[in-house]
Amino acid sequence: MKKIVAFLLLFTFGLSSCEKDDICDPDTPTTPRLVISFYDNSDANLARKVVNLKVVGKDKEGKDLPTGIVFNPTSTTDTKYYANGTSISIPLQTNENTTTYSFIYNAASTDPTLTNTDVIRFDYTHKDVYVSRACGFKTTFTLNPFVTAPPSQPFLLNPGTDGAWMRVINVEQYNIESENETHIKIYF
Repeated sequence: MKKIVAFLLLFTFGLSSCEKDDICDPDTPTTPRLVISFYDNSDANLARKVVNLKVVGKDKEGKDLPTGIVFNPTSTTDTKYYANGTSISIPLQTNENTTTYSFIYNAASTDPTLTNTDVIRFDYTHKDVYVSRACGFKTTFTLNPFVTAPPSQPFLLNPGTDGAWMRVINVEQYNIESENETHIKIYF
């Protein structure tokens, strides 16, 4: 009988020392990207597709060919940097309070008169949020309204300049906590 009790105690202590597997589920929400949707300036309800949009971060431009955010990871050519659609998702810096991007519309064109560039600076605060022991922390953001320009264009750094293609920028959601909603609408 003593052997059985000793075996059960040893077995119980052995089980209690096992640790759970700490594997972060791939479906767990992580640091969200900023979701931007594009609309027709003449009809605010009509989504409009951007053509060969290239988004390049500040100080990320090379001497010969600026690199940018990779929108098509399976491509092995420069087309991996081009977005063609009605919506894009771009990252914000988690260790800064501003992120600046150049939005180059029709970047694949060999005709410079068909390529337009707008520069946008996003000002925000950020907060690290604990997710779990396996996944660690994620960062959420809150956009600061009307820091860099008049209220009609809160983030556009080159309003009214030649080549500007964006007409109106509306902030739909100041709190960036997930990628399930549009945060900014750009009309062009």
